[in-house]
Amino acid sequence: MMEVSKVTPSKLFRKTVRYEVPAFQRRYVWEQEKQWEPLWEDVSEKAELVLAAAQQSSGSDESESPHFLGAIVLQQLPTRSDEFEARLVVDGQQRLTTLQLLLDAIQETFVSRRVEKPARRLSRLVLNDEDDLDGDHTKVFKVWPTLNDQAAFLHAMSNELSDEGHVESSIVAAHRFFKEQTATWLDTKVRDGASELDAAEALERAVTHRLEIVAIDLMESDDPHTIFETLNARGTPLLQSEMIKNRIMYDMQRSGSASSMTVWPFEASEESSKWWSQPTGSGRQRRPRIDNFFNDWLSMRKARPVKTNREFDEFTRYASKKPINDVVDDLGRVSETYRDLENRLGPDARTFLYRRDTMRVGVLTPVLLWLASSNPPGEQLRKALGALESYLVRRMACRYAARAYSTFFIELLRELKAGGSDQVGDTLVEHLAAQETQATLWPSDDELREAFRTEPFYWSLSRGRLRLLLEGIEEGLRTTKTEPDSVSRNLTIEHLMPQNWTEYWRLSDDAGDTVAATRHRDRVIHTIGNLTLLTQPLNSAVSNGPWQDKREALDSHSVLFLNKHLVDTPVWNEATIEERSQHLCEVAARVWPHADDCS
Repeated sequence: MMEVSKVTPSKLFRKTVRYEVPAFQRRYVWEQEKQWEPLWEDVSEKAELVLAAAQQSSGSDESESPHFLGAIVLQQLPTRSDEFEARLVVDGQQRLTTLQLLLDAIQETFVSRRVEKPARRLSRLVLNDEDDLDGDHTKVFKVWPTLNDQAAFLHAMSNELSDEGHVESSIVAAHRFFKEQTATWLDTKVRDGASELDAAEALERAVTHRLEIVAIDLMESDDPHTIFETLNARGTPLLQSEMIKNRIMYDMQRSGSASSMTVWPFEASEESSKWWSQPTGSGRQRRPRIDNFFNDWLSMRKARPVKTNREFDEFTRYASKKPINDVVDDLGRVSETYRDLENRLGPDARTFLYRRDTMRVGVLTPVLLWLASSNPPGEQLRKALGALESYLVRRMACRYAARAYSTFFIELLRELKAGGSDQVGDTLVEHLAAQETQATLWPSDDELREAFRTEPFYWSLSRGRLRLLLEGIEEGLRTTKTEPDSVSRNLTIEHLMPQNWTEYWRLSDDAGDTVAATRHRDRVIHTIGNLTLLTQPLNSAVSNGPWQDKREALDSHSVLFLNKHLVDTPVWNEATIEERSQHLCEVAARVWPHADDCS
């Protein structure tokens, strides 16, 4: 009989153990935008809560509720009495491997910064004791990947080995990503006044005790191939929307109102059925679009958050107080609005929705549904969307946490309903401008300016969010005399002074302390003043070359306003980077104005 238990990474990895990925598993394929970034956001948010609780000398905090990562399936392998425990990873190897890369990357960063105690504790979660290896040095790792990934994994996970020969590996890329994020997060916490040790311990606590996995242990007699196939290709649980549909059909039949063919708007055609069944969302929230719609619709109508996978219960309570015909009619109307949200929100909605989706603010949808359904005046609707976008982009640039958005936007929805559809823009601007705590604050121009000057956006923002920022600034640089073509969404982000700058970009002779100057430059090159958008061929062509070659290439091939003044800049150094950062901030402040300038 299989055993099921909930475990934290600390419990899963603290014992001497070997989790082996079998040959029939695919190699490591998780990606930055789809998996690594959401995982890091979850970990860093938990770490911030742990740190805040520690600073307040609080005995408990919101972080006591673990963040669920999903499930893994393991099978005990036969071992001799003198060997340590070994398990076959039947399912969940991507998750398990990523956890090890995350733990090791944090540990390695701690070691480089001499934060020794947390580093030692994390080391015990990624490495087995050398006395237990039986002559097989690979048994030092608690997780051992499939054959094609073993060399890259060895070099990524060994502090003393270089990973340069495996730069194309997703395993190496994930490890580097988590190292960069850890360093940036620690730097940010130190700048905010925390000690590096306190910040490190909070991050360690979050990643070891604030994540939770369901571990399913199989018996030795179970066939892992059959289990793997069953887990990945069979067994479809009943969706929330299917349970709601059954409830609606039952109530309609009891009331004698209509046949099932006339009341379910989500299966009107094959195309409609396919559209509503497509998975949307990210991470553990990825579900069929229809289930996410019911969550948004219920949140809008009840003006309070609805927990994922509780839609059926919430619907039952909501529908029990209303005639079923009215509920079905409303569902039909709002579902049409949901499918046509871009057109219902007006001519500026395409760009707004693209930026909303890039920033992953799905919790805003109930507000947008209400705006699109309540027919406000066009000018007020434009004002509302402009203020919402400014609010979200400024908070993103200032690196303010999004964990309060779910409840905040529901509060905003209540304000909008109370104020009426005729004043949605004015009500929204007034509500956003009244926020005073960082959890919901609308950042000022001064706060935006500081973020543009100091924040290493290349590492602290996802590529999609950074492109969004640069694309918006590019559009803000254009005038009424400029050709109307929109900015391509397929451009790549390029460092003007390259990350590998030592060959052609020597420090100035008066730099003084070269160690300090090097660290300063290594940080400045990731700020927005040193970043631009290029096509992939142009990006590859200019790469790490000297400034003069880049200027000539930009002059010959780039048509973006972001790059126009660069061709007239004879020297590119820290000073010009900071000047450009401030210039781009001025443009960004016009593109995404604060309350007084919203119109």
